[in-house]
Amino acid sequence: MAGTNALMTLENFINGKFVPCNSYIDSYDPSTGEVYCRVPNSGKEEIEAAVEAARAAFPGWSARSPQERSKVLYRLADLLEQSLEELAQAESRDQGKTVTLARSMDIPRAVQNVRFFASSVLHHTSECTQADPAGCVHYTVRAPVGIGGCRPHRGAEPQPEPEPESGHLPPGLKAGLISPWNLPLYLLTWKVAPAIAAGNTVIAKPSELTSVTAWMMCKLLEKAGVPPGVVNIVFGTGPRVGEALVAHPEVPLISFTGSQPTAERIIHLSAPHCKKLSLELGGKNPAIIFEDANLEECIPTTVKSSFANQGEICLCTSRIFVQRSIYEEFLEKFVEATRRWKVGIPSDPLASMGALISKAHLEKVRSYIKKARSEGAQILCGEGVDTLSLPAKNQGGYFMLPTVITHIKDESCCMKEEIFGPVTCVVPFDSEEEVIQRANSVKYGLAATVWSCNVGRVHRVAKKLQSGLVWTNCWLIRELNLPFGGMKSSGVGREGGKDSYEFFTEVKTITIKH
Repeated sequence: MAGTNALMTLENFINGKFVPCNSYIDSYDPSTGEVYCRVPNSGKEEIEAAVEAARAAFPGWSARSPQERSKVLYRLADLLEQSLEELAQAESRDQGKTVTLARSMDIPRAVQNVRFFASSVLHHTSECTQADPAGCVHYTVRAPVGIGGCRPHRGAEPQPEPEPESGHLPPGLKAGLISPWNLPLYLLTWKVAPAIAAGNTVIAKPSELTSVTAWMMCKLLEKAGVPPGVVNIVFGTGPRVGEALVAHPEVPLISFTGSQPTAERIIHLSAPHCKKLSLELGGKNPAIIFEDANLEECIPTTVKSSFANQGEICLCTSRIFVQRSIYEEFLEKFVEATRRWKVGIPSDPLASMGALISKAHLEKVRSYIKKARSEGAQILCGEGVDTLSLPAKNQGGYFMLPTVITHIKDESCCMKEEIFGPVTCVVPFDSEEEVIQRANSVKYGLAATVWSCNVGRVHRVAKKLQSGLVWTNCWLIRELNLPFGGMKSSGVGREGGKDSYEFFTEVKTITIKH
């Protein structure tokens, strides 16, 4: 297209260097609908180069002590923090979220991720027991993933296992990391930081829709002291570069955040190689609001949990169950608060919500509202009810008002399927037993919120909900040491301090007879 040569052009980052690609794809600014960036359309050739670089870097990096790796991560966190404003502006333009949200959540959390894993890697311990009549001592070490199990590449000699450090073998080799478009740098660092802290070398594939902040982070790696080949980032689409990464026999581990259909493809491609998988796949998250809930806290928090980041967070609330005695009161106040949730251009400091990620995604979200109308549901505010005013230059952007649906059946696709947009359904319930059954009646089980002042009730309900995370009288308060992940179709595995370390390593039991 005209003017393409003036667009920002990204390059792959392989073996510590930026490498151009033979083919590129367009990346759009969600707030205008215009192309503003060119992203490499990588494939098998680029993955092969990244695997070779990661393999060459592994012996040196994994042989470093946890303390040395930790120092590098701390320096990277400092550099990210120093670039906070630049990264926030880029994240906003690339993804459509408000600059305010990127500045207050996305980039600070990326910094926190790196600092957290820089610290946590120093505090893992191994198991040891002598409870054996044969006079044996048993202990565990964390051994490299894939060493000895991967074919030598292009005739190269196999690399020897590094020596143990303080009784522990350095873990990991060539982790494949695939991150989504909704929280680009936030979730990329959630994968890269624990992987390299544990001694892995990695090949990361960010979403082709939101690649800019990953590319910007590459510029900081050398300054932080990350050796060439430890972190390789290859850009492109899932069918081309994603499948090449997942199917590669020398990448024994895949961490993925995204959709269930893509996860099914990853499982299929990785099965012949028996790869370790961590799959975080989203949810259809309920909020359960009992009659004794503090509505002054509940309503603004539930508006936020429903519509933050345009509803494009896997933890967002999309089904709100309200006890019948307060249903009408809640609904009136909730709709009023939703209408105050301002949709505007991402640079507007007063905007609560920006643009959705793409035209295709906007149309998908709108299709659910059309389906709800056809089923006889009522749209109380938002799409098709209220008017959105935008500057002329943003008329082609992918904006949508936060939308509240009522009078909808539990069997509706709007109550069953992940919409991943600024849409939530509000329905009444009568009893505790009833609402637990209804909340659990979907295939997902990632997160839930419970609003009540009854301590016994919140413990009972939280225990019975089929959900990996349950918040009570709050939302999105995270303790990074504790497990993150879901049940049922919300994924496989857990991430967090201990859980990430265990995923990015292999445990070995050693028995020694006296």
